[in-house]
Amino acid sequence: MTIYPKEAFPAVSRRSFLQGAAALGALGTGAGPLLSPGAAAQTASADILSACHWGVFRGRVTDGRVTEMIPWEEDPAPSPQLAGVLDSIYSPSRIKYPMVRRAWLEQGPGADPDGRGTGDFVRVSWDEALDLVANELVRVREEHGSTSIFGGSYGWKSPGKMHNCQTLLRRLLKLEGGFTNSAGDYSTGAAQVILTHVVGSIEVYEQCTTWPVLAEHCELMVFWGANPLRNSEICWQVADHGSFAGVDLIRDSGIETISIDPIRTETAQRLGSEWIAPRPMTDVPLMLGIAHTLYTEDLHDQEFLDRYTSGFDRFLPYLLGESDGQPKTPEWAAEICEVPAEQIRDLARRFASARTMLALGYSTQRQHHGEQVHWMLVTLASMLGQIGLPGGGYGLSYHYASGGAPTHNSPILTAVSDTPGGVGGVGGPAWLAGGGSLTIPVSRLVETLLNPGATMQFNGHEIELPEIKLAYWAGGNPFAHHQDRNEMLRAWRNLETFIVNDFQWTATARHADIVLPATTSYERNDISQVGDYALSHIVPMKKLIDPVFEARSDYEIFTGIAQKLGHGYAYTEGKTEMDWIRGFYETARIEARAKGMEMPTFEAFWDSNEPLAFPLTEESRNFVRYADFRADPLLNALGTPSGRIEIFSRNIEKMNYDDCPPHPTWMEPIERLGMEGQKYPLHVASNHPRMRLHSQLCGTSLREEYAVQDREPCWMNPADAEARGLADGDVVRVFNDRGQILAGVVVTDEIRPGVVRIDEGGWFDPMNPREIGSLCRYGDVNNLTTGIATSKLAQANCGQTALVEIEKFEGELPDVLVFSDPVS
Repeated sequence: MTIYPKEAFPAVSRRSFLQGAAALGALGTGAGPLLSPGAAAQTASADILSACHWGVFRGRVTDGRVTEMIPWEEDPAPSPQLAGVLDSIYSPSRIKYPMVRRAWLEQGPGADPDGRGTGDFVRVSWDEALDLVANELVRVREEHGSTSIFGGSYGWKSPGKMHNCQTLLRRLLKLEGGFTNSAGDYSTGAAQVILTHVVGSIEVYEQCTTWPVLAEHCELMVFWGANPLRNSEICWQVADHGSFAGVDLIRDSGIETISIDPIRTETAQRLGSEWIAPRPMTDVPLMLGIAHTLYTEDLHDQEFLDRYTSGFDRFLPYLLGESDGQPKTPEWAAEICEVPAEQIRDLARRFASARTMLALGYSTQRQHHGEQVHWMLVTLASMLGQIGLPGGGYGLSYHYASGGAPTHNSPILTAVSDTPGGVGGVGGPAWLAGGGSLTIPVSRLVETLLNPGATMQFNGHEIELPEIKLAYWAGGNPFAHHQDRNEMLRAWRNLETFIVNDFQWTATARHADIVLPATTSYERNDISQVGDYALSHIVPMKKLIDPVFEARSDYEIFTGIAQKLGHGYAYTEGKTEMDWIRGFYETARIEARAKGMEMPTFEAFWDSNEPLAFPLTEESRNFVRYADFRADPLLNALGTPSGRIEIFSRNIEKMNYDDCPPHPTWMEPIERLGMEGQKYPLHVASNHPRMRLHSQLCGTSLREEYAVQDREPCWMNPADAEARGLADGDVVRVFNDRGQILAGVVVTDEIRPGVVRIDEGGWFDPMNPREIGSLCRYGDVNNLTTGIATSKLAQANCGQTALVEIEKFEGELPDVLVFSDPVS
C-alpha cells in the first residue's frame, strides 16, 4: 500500500488552478473545476467511465459484454470488490423476467403466506405484471386506506442521483394519496436521535476534524469500535477512499493510537495500535470508569464544562454514586467490562495528558440501550475539554465513508424528488427524504406488522401503528439487514402482498409475491459525486451495456405503473432519464458560478469520459470540528435548548422513559457476557463484512475468497475453538433461542475469547422455508440477533446484541441454494 504524505490532501492555489483551466480553455476560465488532462485521449477509448459505491472505474466492454472494471487511475486505494461488482451483472442469481408467486397469482392476495420463499413462481409479461401491481395498489388503498401500504424501502440502492429507487417509489406512492414511510436507519438509528438532544444535530454523518489536522496536532487517537479501513471502502455516494490516505498520515506522523474493540481490526493492524478488548456492549461502564478517574484525580476541564456544556452538575451525583449508591469507579467498571481497573485509570491519565481524539464507531450504538454510548462519549470528551481544538475532541464519522477527508469547494448535485413537481433533493440518506401519510421508525416494521393498532413511544411522541397489508421494496434487502429473522417471518405472514424490484434473487425477492427484474447501475445512465465528505468530483455513471434479459430501470418500472394508474405525465414531468441528469448538472453549474467557478457545458462534461474535479481550499483542508463553537459559544450556539452540549437533557427528562434516563447511564442489556443468569457462553459480533457491502456482492464470485465450505465464516479465538473440539474449516451450528445457522470456522487470535465474529449481510437460506426456525444453510447472522428496540427514545435496532452456543455440525452438509435462480 502506498504511503501518503500530507500532500495527499493538497490545497489548490488560485494560481495553479487558473493555469490548469487555461490549459483546457474549452472549460472556461476562473477558479473552476477541471477535467483531467488526459480527457481528450480517453474519449477515443473503448473503456467507459462509470462509478458505484466502491469507487470510480472504467468498464471495458467487448461485443456488448462488460469484461473488466478497471479502477480509476486517481483512486488512492481501489477496492478489490470491483471484481464482484462485475460478476453481479452476470450472476447466476440474476432475475431475468417478471415473476409472480403461483399461490398469489392463482388464489389472490394473502394466499399461502407460508409458501413465500419456496421458489414457486410463474413467469408473466411486463404488461401483466404492471397491471397486477397497479391494481393491487388501488385495491389495498380502497379497502384499507393509504397507511396500509408500506413504502419505506430502506437499503443501499444505487448511488446515482437519478436512479434512487427508494425516492422513485415514494414518488409513485404519493401520486395515489400517500403511504406509511420509515424514519431513521439501521446504521446509526440510536445515535442520530440521542445526539439531536445532546449536541443539536445528528452528528454521525457530519464532517470530522480532517486527517491532515490530526496528523499535525493529534498526539493520541483512540479508535473506539471504529475501523475506517473496513468501512471506508464504500460510500453512500461514490467512494473516494480518502481514509486510506488519512490512516497512513496518522501512522507516518508517529501518533500514538489505541484500538478499543473486541476484534483487532484492519485499522489497528495497519497502525500497530495498542489493543484493548473489553466485553462487547460494556463501553458505557468503561467510559464511566475513565470519567470517574478524571474527576476524582482533578484531571477534568471544569472551565470547559462550565462554559460549553449544560447539566454536568446533574450527572455528577450519578458518576460519584451519590444518587444510586454505586460510585462508577474503575474497579466497578472492571468487573463489567473485564478491563483491569489500573488500565482504566491509565487511560484516563493518558487521555488528559495528550491532545486526544476519540473516534467512535457506529456498531457501539447498535445494542440494547445503545443511545447511552454516544452520549457518554460526548460527556467524556467534554470532561477532557478538547472539543474544538485542532486534533482533539471526538469524531463520529471517521468510521465510515472516509469521514475526515477534506471537503472540496464543489456544488451539490440535486436529485430526483420524491414529490412530483417538487424541488429536487440533495440525494442524501434515504431517510432524510419526505414522508408519507404516516411514519414509523425504520427498524420497527416487524413490530408494526405484529401489533397493528397498538401505540409506540418514539422520541417524545406516540405513534398508533397502522395495519399494513402491502409492502413494496426497491433497492434494499430486509431479509438480510433486519434482526431476528424468525420473528420477521412470523410478521410477514400478515402481509397480503409483497412486491420487490431487484436484479438478483436475494432472500427478499424469494419471499415476494410479485418480483420485477430491475437493471443494475451499469445498464443505465446516471450522475453522482465522489466522496460523501470529500465531494471532490462530479462523475458520470455511464451505461455500460443494454439491460440483460427483460430487466428495466426502476424509473421505467415506476413510470409504467404510474401510466397504468393514469399518472404517467405527473410522474415523469415529461422528462427522460437524460433530461433529469442534465437538469441536476445544470443546477450544480449555477451554484458553481455563484462560487466563482465555471463548469463546462453538460455535453463537454458527458463526452469527456472523465470525472470533473473541484478545488480544495486551505480552509477546508484545515477544518476543525466545533472550532467556531469553541471560539464563540453564543454566536455559534448548538441546536439544543441551552445552545450548549447537554450532558443532562431536560427534554428527555420530560419524556419519563424508563429505558432512557436524562443523563448518560449504564443499564444492563437483555443479554451480555458476564451478566447474572447468562444463558449462552459466546457473544456474536455481527460486523460490517469483508469483501461486500452489507448483503451486496454476497451473491457473486467474491464469496469464494472468504466462504468456508460455502458457508459464511465464523471467526473464533483458539481457546473457544479448542474448548469445543473445533478446527479451521469445520462447519458448525450456531444457535440460540431465536434461531440457528451453519457457518465455517476460522480460528484466529485477532478476536478476544468469548466473542465470535459472523458478519452481517449473509443471504438467508432456510432448509425449509415453510418452517419458522428452520436451519439457515448459508449463515445469515440475523437469525441470532434480537429484534427489540434500543429504547423508547430512538426505537433503533440491536444488531450487536446476541449470545449463542456453537457445536460441530454432524451429518451430511446441505447444499446452499440461495445463490442460484429458484425458477431455472
